Amino acid sequence: MTEHEDFAGLVGHWNGSDAYPFSPASIIVPVVFSLIFLLGTVGNSLVLAVLLRNGQTGHNSTNLFILNLSLADFFFIIFCVPFQATIYSLEGWVFGSFMCKAVHFFIYLTMYASSFTLAAVSVDRYLAIRYPLRSRELRTPCNAVAAMAVIWSLSVIFSGPYLSYYDLIEWETSHICVPGWEEWKRKVMDTSTFTFGYVIPVLIVSLSYTRTIKYLWTAIDPLENMSESKKAKRKVTKMIIIVTVLFCLCWLPYHVVILRYLYGDFPFNQTTYAFRLLSHCMAYANSCLNPIVYALVSKHFRKGFKKVFSCLLQRNGRNRVHVLRAAHTMPGFEAGSTEVSQMNEDNNGHLSGCELDPRSLMIPTGSSRPLHIP
Repeated sequence: MTEHEDFAGLVGHWNGSDAYPFSPASIIVPVVFSLIFLLGTVGNSLVLAVLLRNGQTGHNSTNLFILNLSLADFFFIIFCVPFQATIYSLEGWVFGSFMCKAVHFFIYLTMYASSFTLAAVSVDRYLAIRYPLRSRELRTPCNAVAAMAVIWSLSVIFSGPYLSYYDLIEWETSHICVPGWEEWKRKVMDTSTFTFGYVIPVLIVSLSYTRTIKYLWTAIDPLENMSESKKAKRKVTKMIIIVTVLFCLCWLPYHVVILRYLYGDFPFNQTTYAFRLLSHCMAYANSCLNPIVYALVSKHFRKGFKKVFSCLLQRNGRNRVHVLRAAHTMPGFEAGSTEVSQMNEDNNGHLSGCELDPRSLMIPTGSSRPLHIP
């Protein structure tokens, strides 16, 4: 038996639904992965809506990095989680060779983008707190966008080899998506991924936040300590540190499983199967945890989430009012005046900061009064 056939047989046995009398994946995967997909999609969509509403990212480098992190998480949830769930649910890969390569490429692309972004934002937080005045010229939105471009470019370069790393291999009556490279090449690739995608960013983050925390708690300046700016910077730094710690904890088991298989004794049995499944669930769950952290720690995001929800509810309410009024309009009755009057009352009372409804631009028949748009 060749090396690839041996590896395919082991992975097929590991993933096969009939490998054990009772497979936990048959229950865990649909529930956990569906929950991750739902929370990740909704949560990151809300974060993007809050940051993009009224152009709030245009004047703040930290918000731009948070936007970049949310985009990486959103892409990961959409393009990776649904496909990866099938590995534990079905006995073979049913999406073809191209998707086998593309899905794993996106997994590592978004992982690199997240880790590089966290490293960049840790340096940004250190400069903002340690050198608030001297770093203003460096911490500009333009430079943040340039940093984001560099982050995604490096992510593409480091994850590019995964387009050829995975391939379909025939196993029994189906095909499975497994690494197709020789063992020594896999060791080089996976070790490089662990080093550049995890270890180095974690070291940068650890150094930056260690110095940041040391300065925050040891700097003696009573007037500065009482300022709202200092308190706000502490809260933002606290939020980013929590996000970073979660990333490190969630992705560590994933890397441990891969390195343990390549360099140690990692047998294929029910215990290692459960640990492998847990490591994947933790890595994927990381993409839906960040919005929860933002909501719990940041008052800004809590207010933003509430405003987005209120805007959505008001829009649905206006749609229902519009349908009901249109249904009960008598022939020959001008409904425009009543409709616009009702919506203007809603706009004046509740729609501050919400997206302007196009129907509010309707002018009642016979009105000579100019329409005011806030």
